[in-house]
Amino acid sequence: MRRWLEDDVIAHGRLPLLCFLLGFIVGFVVIRVSVRLIRAQVRWWPGNVKAGDTHVHHMVFGVIAVLVSGIGLIATAQEPNVVTSSALAAVFGIGAALVLDEFALIFYLRDVYWEEQGRTSVDAVFVAIAVTGLLLLGVQPGLLLDYDDLREAGTWVRIGVVASAALNLALAAVVILKGKIWTGLFGLFFAPLLVVGAFRLSRPGAPWARWRYGGRPKTMARAIARERRYRRPVIRAKIFVQDLIAGKPDVEHARTAAEAVLRRKVVAAPPAPPPTLHLPRKRADHPG
Repeated sequence: MRRWLEDDVIAHGRLPLLCFLLGFIVGFVVIRVSVRLIRAQVRWWPGNVKAGDTHVHHMVFGVIAVLVSGIGLIATAQEPNVVTSSALAAVFGIGAALVLDEFALIFYLRDVYWEEQGRTSVDAVFVAIAVTGLLLLGVQPGLLLDYDDLREAGTWVRIGVVASAALNLALAAVVILKGKIWTGLFGLFFAPLLVVGAFRLSRPGAPWARWRYGGRPKTMARAIARERRYRRPVIRAKIFVQDLIAGKPDVEHARTAAEAVLRRKVVAAPPAPPPTLHLPRKRADHPG
Protein backbone atom coordinates (compact mmCIF):
# COMPACT_ATOMS: atom_id res chain seq x y z
CA MET A 1 0.00 0.00 0.00
CA ARG A 2 2.81 2.38 0.92
CA ARG A 3 4.71 1.55 -2.27
CA TRP A 4 1.59 2.11 -4.38
CA LEU A 5 1.03 5.43 -2.62
CA GLU A 6 4.60 6.59 -3.26
CA ASP A 7 5.21 5.13 -6.73
CA ASP A 8 1.80 5.43 -8.39
CA VAL A 9 0.11 8.31 -6.59
CA ILE A 10 2.63 10.77 -5.20
CA ALA A 11 5.23 10.26 -7.94
CA HIS A 12 2.63 10.97 -10.65
CA GLY A 13 1.14 14.00 -8.88
CA ARG A 14 -2.14 12.27 -8.01
CA LEU A 15 -2.12 12.95 -4.27
CA PRO A 16 -4.72 15.77 -4.58
CA LEU A 17 -6.93 13.41 -6.60
CA LEU A 18 -6.62 10.76 -3.87
CA CYS A 19 -7.49 13.36 -1.22
CA PHE A 20 -10.51 14.43 -3.28
CA LEU A 21 -11.72 10.83 -3.50
CA LEU A 22 -11.20 10.19 0.22
CA GLY A 23 -12.91 13.46 1.11
CA PHE A 24 -15.79 12.60 -1.22
CA ILE A 25 -16.29 9.13 0.26
CA VAL A 26 -15.97 10.34 3.86
CA GLY A 27 -18.34 13.24 3.21
CA PHE A 28 -20.92 10.97 1.61
CA VAL A 29 -20.74 8.33 4.36
CA VAL A 30 -20.94 10.93 7.15
CA ILE A 31 -23.91 12.78 5.65
CA ARG A 32 -25.78 9.52 4.96
CA VAL A 33 -25.23 8.38 8.55
CA SER A 34 -26.39 11.80 9.72
CA VAL A 35 -29.63 11.80 7.73
CA ARG A 36 -30.34 8.22 8.80
CA LEU A 37 -29.96 9.22 12.47
CA ILE A 38 -32.13 12.30 11.92
CA ARG A 39 -34.79 10.20 10.22
CA ALA A 40 -34.70 7.72 13.12
CA GLN A 41 -35.18 10.69 15.48
CA VAL A 42 -32.21 9.77 17.65
CA ARG A 43 -32.28 12.19 20.58
CA TRP A 44 -28.55 12.65 21.07
CA TRP A 45 -27.93 13.49 17.39
CA PRO A 46 -28.43 17.13 16.29
CA GLY A 47 -31.36 17.51 13.92
CA ASN A 48 -31.82 19.41 10.69
CA VAL A 49 -30.31 22.86 10.31
CA LYS A 50 -32.99 25.54 10.01
CA ALA A 51 -33.00 29.25 9.31
CA GLY A 52 -36.24 30.27 10.94
CA ASP A 53 -38.87 28.01 9.40
CA THR A 54 -36.71 27.14 6.37
CA HIS A 55 -34.89 23.81 6.29
CA VAL A 56 -31.33 24.34 5.09
CA HIS A 57 -30.39 21.39 2.90
CA HIS A 58 -26.84 20.07 3.27
CA MET A 59 -26.14 20.76 -0.39
CA VAL A 60 -26.02 24.45 0.60
CA PHE A 61 -22.98 23.73 2.75
CA GLY A 62 -21.63 21.61 -0.08
CA VAL A 63 -21.90 24.48 -2.55
CA ILE A 64 -20.07 26.77 -0.10
CA ALA A 65 -17.30 24.19 0.41
CA VAL A 66 -16.93 23.64 -3.35
CA LEU A 67 -16.85 27.38 -4.00
CA VAL A 68 -14.28 28.18 -1.29
CA SER A 69 -11.98 25.26 -2.09
CA GLY A 70 -12.32 25.83 -5.83
CA ILE A 71 -11.29 29.46 -5.45
CA GLY A 72 -8.37 28.33 -3.31
CA LEU A 73 -7.24 25.82 -5.95
CA ILE A 74 -7.43 28.48 -8.66
CA ALA A 75 -5.62 31.07 -6.54
CA THR A 76 -2.72 28.70 -5.81
CA ALA A 77 -2.50 27.23 -9.32
CA GLN A 78 0.46 29.44 -10.31
CA GLU A 79 2.57 28.27 -7.36
CA PRO A 80 1.11 24.87 -6.46
CA ASN A 81 1.96 23.26 -3.16
CA VAL A 82 1.18 19.58 -2.72
CA VAL A 83 0.01 19.91 0.87
CA THR A 84 -2.19 22.92 0.13
CA SER A 85 -3.60 21.40 -3.06
CA SER A 86 -4.35 18.11 -1.30
CA ALA A 87 -6.11 19.85 1.60
CA LEU A 88 -8.20 21.97 -0.75
CA ALA A 89 -8.99 18.92 -2.89
CA ALA A 90 -10.23 17.07 0.20
CA VAL A 91 -12.53 19.98 1.09
CA PHE A 92 -13.69 20.08 -2.54
CA GLY A 93 -14.49 16.35 -2.34
CA ILE A 94 -16.50 16.79 0.85
CA GLY A 95 -18.46 19.64 -0.71
CA ALA A 96 -19.06 17.67 -3.91
CA ALA A 97 -20.39 14.74 -1.86
CA LEU A 98 -22.85 17.01 -0.04
CA VAL A 99 -24.06 18.41 -3.36
CA LEU A 100 -24.37 15.09 -5.20
CA ASP A 101 -26.11 13.48 -2.23
CA GLU A 102 -29.01 15.81 -3.05
CA PHE A 103 -28.56 15.62 -6.81
CA ALA A 104 -32.13 14.30 -7.16
CA LEU A 105 -33.46 17.45 -5.49
CA ILE A 106 -31.58 19.58 -8.02
CA PHE A 107 -32.69 17.41 -10.93
CA TYR A 108 -36.38 17.21 -10.01
CA LEU A 109 -36.55 20.66 -8.36
CA ARG A 110 -38.38 19.22 -5.36
CA ASP A 111 -37.47 17.31 -2.21
CA VAL A 112 -37.48 13.63 -3.26
CA TYR A 113 -34.68 12.55 -0.91
CA TRP A 114 -36.59 9.61 0.59
CA GLU A 115 -38.68 8.87 -2.49
CA GLU A 116 -37.95 6.57 -5.41
CA GLN A 117 -36.52 9.44 -7.44
CA GLY A 118 -33.99 9.97 -4.66
CA ARG A 119 -32.06 6.99 -5.97
CA THR A 120 -30.80 9.31 -8.70
CA SER A 121 -28.51 10.87 -6.11
CA VAL A 122 -26.94 7.50 -5.36
CA ASP A 123 -26.39 6.95 -9.08
CA ALA A 124 -24.62 10.31 -9.36
CA VAL A 125 -22.38 9.45 -6.40
CA PHE A 126 -21.48 6.06 -7.88
CA VAL A 127 -20.56 7.69 -11.20
CA ALA A 128 -18.33 10.26 -9.47
CA ILE A 129 -16.54 7.59 -7.41
CA ALA A 130 -16.06 5.32 -10.42
CA VAL A 131 -14.63 8.03 -12.68
CA THR A 132 -12.35 9.40 -9.95
CA GLY A 133 -11.15 5.88 -9.14
CA LEU A 134 -10.24 5.23 -12.78
CA LEU A 135 -8.34 8.52 -13.00
CA LEU A 136 -6.53 7.70 -9.76
CA LEU A 137 -5.43 4.35 -11.21
CA GLY A 138 -3.96 6.19 -14.17
CA VAL A 139 -6.66 5.23 -16.66
CA GLN A 140 -7.36 8.24 -18.85
CA PRO A 141 -10.14 8.75 -21.39
CA GLY A 142 -9.02 8.28 -24.98
CA LEU A 143 -10.27 11.79 -25.70
CA LEU A 144 -7.57 13.37 -23.48
CA LEU A 145 -4.67 13.96 -25.86
CA ASP A 146 -1.16 14.72 -24.70
CA TYR A 147 -0.38 17.82 -26.74
CA ASP A 148 3.33 17.75 -25.88
CA ASP A 149 3.68 14.25 -27.29
CA LEU A 150 1.55 15.17 -30.31
CA ARG A 151 3.75 18.16 -31.04
CA GLU A 152 6.83 15.93 -31.19
CA ALA A 153 5.14 13.17 -33.23
CA GLY A 154 4.98 13.00 -37.00
CA THR A 155 2.12 14.39 -39.06
CA TRP A 156 0.52 11.02 -39.79
CA VAL A 157 0.78 9.98 -36.16
CA ARG A 158 -1.01 13.16 -35.10
CA ILE A 159 -3.70 12.61 -37.71
CA GLY A 160 -4.17 9.03 -36.53
CA VAL A 161 -4.43 10.02 -32.86
CA VAL A 162 -6.92 12.81 -33.56
CA ALA A 163 -8.96 10.51 -35.84
CA SER A 164 -8.99 7.83 -33.13
CA ALA A 165 -10.22 10.33 -30.54
CA ALA A 166 -12.93 11.53 -32.93
CA LEU A 167 -14.00 7.92 -33.58
CA ASN A 168 -14.20 7.23 -29.84
CA LEU A 169 -16.33 10.33 -29.39
CA ALA A 170 -18.67 9.27 -32.21
CA LEU A 171 -18.99 5.72 -30.81
CA ALA A 172 -19.65 7.11 -27.32
CA ALA A 173 -22.42 9.30 -28.76
CA VAL A 174 -24.02 6.27 -30.45
CA VAL A 175 -23.79 4.18 -27.28
CA ILE A 176 -25.37 6.94 -25.17
CA LEU A 177 -28.12 7.42 -27.76
CA LYS A 178 -28.80 3.69 -27.36
CA GLY A 179 -29.45 4.34 -23.68
CA LYS A 180 -26.28 2.67 -22.36
CA ILE A 181 -24.94 5.44 -20.16
CA TRP A 182 -22.52 3.34 -18.09
CA THR A 183 -21.12 1.59 -21.18
CA GLY A 184 -20.57 4.94 -22.87
CA LEU A 185 -18.94 6.37 -19.75
CA PHE A 186 -16.50 3.53 -19.13
CA GLY A 187 -15.99 3.06 -22.86
CA LEU A 188 -14.21 6.42 -22.90
CA PHE A 189 -11.59 4.73 -20.71
CA PHE A 190 -11.71 1.34 -22.50
CA ALA A 191 -12.53 1.70 -26.19
CA PRO A 192 -13.62 -1.94 -26.90
CA LEU A 193 -16.67 -1.33 -24.71
CA LEU A 194 -17.74 1.40 -27.12
CA VAL A 195 -17.45 -0.95 -30.09
CA VAL A 196 -19.52 -3.64 -28.35
CA GLY A 197 -22.12 -1.14 -27.16
CA ALA A 198 -22.41 0.49 -30.58
CA PHE A 199 -23.18 -2.79 -32.35
CA ARG A 200 -25.53 -4.31 -29.79
CA LEU A 201 -29.27 -3.68 -29.65
CA SER A 202 -30.45 -0.38 -28.30
CA ARG A 203 -32.47 -0.19 -25.12
CA PRO A 204 -36.13 -0.03 -26.16
CA GLY A 205 -36.88 3.37 -24.68
CA ALA A 206 -33.77 5.13 -25.97
CA PRO A 207 -33.70 7.74 -28.76
CA TRP A 208 -31.92 5.26 -31.07
CA ALA A 209 -34.79 2.79 -30.74
CA ARG A 210 -37.26 5.55 -31.45
CA TRP A 211 -35.49 6.50 -34.66
CA ARG A 212 -34.47 3.08 -35.93
CA TYR A 213 -36.89 0.49 -34.49
CA GLY A 214 -40.20 2.34 -34.97
CA GLY A 215 -40.98 0.47 -38.18
CA ARG A 216 -39.29 -2.78 -37.14
CA PRO A 217 -41.57 -4.45 -34.57
CA LYS A 218 -39.51 -7.67 -34.39
CA THR A 219 -36.35 -5.77 -33.55
CA MET A 220 -38.22 -3.73 -30.95
CA ALA A 221 -39.64 -6.91 -29.40
CA ARG A 222 -36.14 -8.41 -29.22
CA ALA A 223 -34.87 -5.26 -27.54
CA ILE A 224 -37.69 -5.35 -24.95
CA ALA A 225 -37.16 -9.07 -24.22
CA ARG A 226 -33.41 -8.65 -23.84
CA GLU A 227 -33.84 -5.60 -21.62
CA ARG A 228 -36.22 -7.41 -19.29
CA ARG A 229 -34.00 -10.49 -19.14
CA TYR A 230 -30.66 -8.85 -18.45
CA ARG A 231 -31.78 -5.77 -16.59
CA ARG A 232 -33.89 -7.59 -13.96
CA PRO A 233 -31.02 -8.91 -11.76
CA VAL A 234 -29.05 -5.69 -12.23
CA ILE A 235 -31.98 -3.51 -11.17
CA ARG A 236 -32.68 -5.75 -8.15
CA ALA A 237 -29.08 -5.49 -6.97
CA LYS A 238 -28.98 -1.77 -7.66
CA ILE A 239 -32.21 -1.07 -5.73
CA PHE A 240 -31.02 -3.21 -2.80
CA VAL A 241 -27.74 -1.26 -2.58
CA GLN A 242 -29.55 2.05 -2.96
CA ASP A 243 -32.04 1.10 -0.25
CA LEU A 244 -29.15 -0.06 1.94
CA ILE A 245 -27.64 3.41 1.66
CA ALA A 246 -30.94 5.26 1.82
CA GLY A 247 -32.22 3.31 4.81
CA LYS A 248 -34.67 0.61 3.68
CA PRO A 249 -32.80 -2.58 2.69
CA ASP A 250 -35.12 -5.50 2.00
CA VAL A 251 -34.77 -8.30 -0.55
CA GLU A 252 -38.50 -8.60 -1.23
CA HIS A 253 -38.81 -4.84 -1.64
CA ALA A 254 -35.92 -4.92 -4.13
CA ARG A 255 -37.73 -7.60 -6.17
CA THR A 256 -41.04 -5.77 -6.13
CA ALA A 257 -39.45 -2.42 -6.91
CA ALA A 258 -37.43 -3.97 -9.74
CA GLU A 259 -40.55 -5.35 -11.38
CA ALA A 260 -42.24 -1.96 -11.05
CA VAL A 261 -39.23 -0.30 -12.69
CA LEU A 262 -39.26 -2.86 -15.51
CA ARG A 263 -42.97 -2.34 -16.16
CA ARG A 264 -42.58 1.41 -16.19
CA LYS A 265 -39.32 1.82 -18.07
CA VAL A 266 -38.92 -1.18 -20.37
CA VAL A 267 -41.40 -0.11 -23.01
CA ALA A 268 -41.13 0.57 -26.69
CA ALA A 269 -40.15 4.09 -27.60
CA PRO A 270 -42.76 5.94 -29.66
CA PRO A 271 -41.92 6.06 -33.36
CA ALA A 272 -40.21 9.14 -34.65
CA PRO A 273 -42.59 11.60 -36.30
CA PRO A 274 -42.59 11.47 -40.11
CA PRO A 275 -40.66 14.21 -41.82
CA THR A 276 -42.79 17.13 -42.85
CA LEU A 277 -42.54 18.61 -46.30
CA HIS A 278 -42.27 22.35 -46.35
CA LEU A 279 -43.95 23.48 -49.56
CA PRO A 280 -43.01 26.90 -50.90
CA ARG A 281 -45.60 29.52 -50.20
CA LYS A 282 -47.41 31.02 -53.15
CA ARG A 283 -46.59 34.63 -53.58
CA ALA A 284 -49.52 36.95 -54.09
CA ASP A 285 -49.57 38.79 -57.38
CA HIS A 286 -49.20 42.50 -56.96
CA PRO A 287 -50.20 44.89 -59.74
CA GLY A 288 -47.56 47.13 -61.31
